[in-house]
Amino acid sequence: MATLELTDVERHFGPVRALDGMSFDVADGEFFCILGPSSSGKTTTLRAIAGLEKLAGGRIVMDGRDITDAPVQGRDMAMIFQTFALYPHLTIRQNLAYPLKRAGIGGAETRRRVGEIAELLRVVHTLDRKPPTLSGGEQQRVAIGRAIVRRPKLLLLDEPLTNLDAKLRHDMRAEFKRLHRELGTTMLYATPDQLEALTMGQRVAVIENGRVVQIDTPRALYARPADRYVAGMVGAPAMNLIDGRTRSEGSNTVVDLPFGKVDASGLGVPAGQDVVFGIRPHDITLAATSPDDGGMTLRAKVHLTEPLGDVTVIDLDVRGTTLKMVLREEVAARLKTGEDLSIRLGGADGHLFMKETGVRIA
Repeated sequence: MATLELTDVERHFGPVRALDGMSFDVADGEFFCILGPSSSGKTTTLRAIAGLEKLAGGRIVMDGRDITDAPVQGRDMAMIFQTFALYPHLTIRQNLAYPLKRAGIGGAETRRRVGEIAELLRVVHTLDRKPPTLSGGEQQRVAIGRAIVRRPKLLLLDEPLTNLDAKLRHDMRAEFKRLHRELGTTMLYATPDQLEALTMGQRVAVIENGRVVQIDTPRALYARPADRYVAGMVGAPAMNLIDGRTRSEGSNTVVDLPFGKVDASGLGVPAGQDVVFGIRPHDITLAATSPDDGGMTLRAKVHLTEPLGDVTVIDLDVRGTTLKMVLREEVAARLKTGEDLSIRLGGADGHLFMKETGVRIA
């Protein structure tokens, strides 16, 4: 296990600043996720930690030792990529044993470790087969096994589930959590999939353009996103975001929205300020089933329904503004396209962001 600390790490490709002051720390034995869209710097961050990228600035410290300029082989870490990168001409046994052979570990110890890893990853039945004969999930397990068989202090995972189908991705998420619990290895997992990050990470760093926007637990990221970018990244379906403008109403401050107004008193936002109001689809309910909590009741028209099994996403037209709402399937099944509804936006469920900067106000 290992601790890790990145401080103001910079990596440039000509005029492109792939990493622009990347900073975060990972605790000993933590499962830490990096969440961001394509080209946000996830892979470059992992490659920098592994020593595969030459930095333009900053420091990387592992277990209190500065490894910024340390050689790759001296970092005691392993990396798993999107592609399985197994040797197709070798058996699974030989693939798992290869890192130990390179490290000069003897035959008896190699056989013991390969057997342990095969048991742990449930691939014993594949040991005498070759990678092309395995399923995608089995190949991914072998790739994991080859990375951890030499017991690295830190495991770097770069979108390892991207090439698997939905069922296998679900199964492998559970598998990674089980492995982390049983091995206790510090894991750093990069993904563009917010579901992967929120279900696996003990903490998640949301990144944009090579720098960290917010680091927190999955629950805190969902409940109190630091800005509009995080609000859009975390949660499925994404948070409804509606442009508004503050104004004075007597002694109070309110936000005018296309379909009504919300109270912004006590938030310190001056009148005449452009803002963005956010509310999650799960926090919009049918008015008939909602308590009177100081929220906003509105008339809406059902525009589209998206059944997802036990729940359905409803696209609503509210005075020309589209809002998404999530309902239980048995409730949504009674709704018809074009039907008029009375909905309620909970008074305590809204989020407010500055439009210019995106920073959270409340």
